[in-house]
Amino acid sequence: MDKYIHQSVLLKESIDLLNIRPKKAYLDCTVGSGGHSVEILKKGGKLYGLDVDPEAIKRAETRINQTCPGAFFKLKLGNFSKLKEHAQELKLTSLSGILMDLGLSSDQLEYKDKGFSFQIDSPLDMRADHSLGVTAEDLVNGLSKNELTKLFKKYGQEQYALAIANHIILRRKQSPITTTLELANLVSKVKKRTGVTHPATKVFQALRIAVNDELNSLETALPQAFDLLEKNGKLVVISFHSLEDRIVKTFIKDQPSLKNLTIKPITPSDQELTKNPRARSAKLRAATKI
Repeated sequence: MDKYIHQSVLLKESIDLLNIRPKKAYLDCTVGSGGHSVEILKKGGKLYGLDVDPEAIKRAETRINQTCPGAFFKLKLGNFSKLKEHAQELKLTSLSGILMDLGLSSDQLEYKDKGFSFQIDSPLDMRADHSLGVTAEDLVNGLSKNELTKLFKKYGQEQYALAIANHIILRRKQSPITTTLELANLVSKVKKRTGVTHPATKVFQALRIAVNDELNSLETALPQAFDLLEKNGKLVVISFHSLEDRIVKTFIKDQPSLKNLTIKPITPSDQELTKNPRARSAKLRAATKI
């Protein structure tokens, strides 16, 4: 049994759309725990991989060596917002396929020092890359009420943004908010749980996007990915909230040299959701360069 916690989302669908050809070069822009990367290698592709998380690079390298001994792969620490720069360092001029899986892996959610999860009491950090300067704690304790409200609305599409910001301001007058459970419990006092989604989900999403500049990174990476694709090369992107999905959808629509392969985004099957409920918000879009 695979010892890794993470189950790659839409694995078969994304690999099928990449249409792996033996000895051709493929780039996994978000290696994570290596699930997609391993499948690319199993089908004979040459794998290049990026991730901002050094622990993810280590996990993926170990996993690949265990499951695909002798396969060709190169992994590099870095953000896909600097895709062309990384490609030059890897001596890549064209690629047959590029994959972006924009979600956090379950392994990353389990990190006790990152602060990604509201189910583990940990420092309110949320930096995927520890070289980044600003943490979620900095934002929660430093932004004004109006700034917090705008942040939660813009990046979290949070209906209760103002009320949550008010509670944060009142709470931090007593002492700074420094842990994930402190923030999650505070949000839960303002907003009650409905269904399976935790009340703090959108607030945590907004903070993580802001800390890691995720939307700007995606907008910067997509045109670079297009430029690196060879003719008939495939671009496959898995997003996990509507803001990301809208950026990907618009990019594919506005790029005349991309043929849309997914008129409607592909979502996880009921069977996949039963095995992996965290996949429920995933949407896959793909295009081919013409």
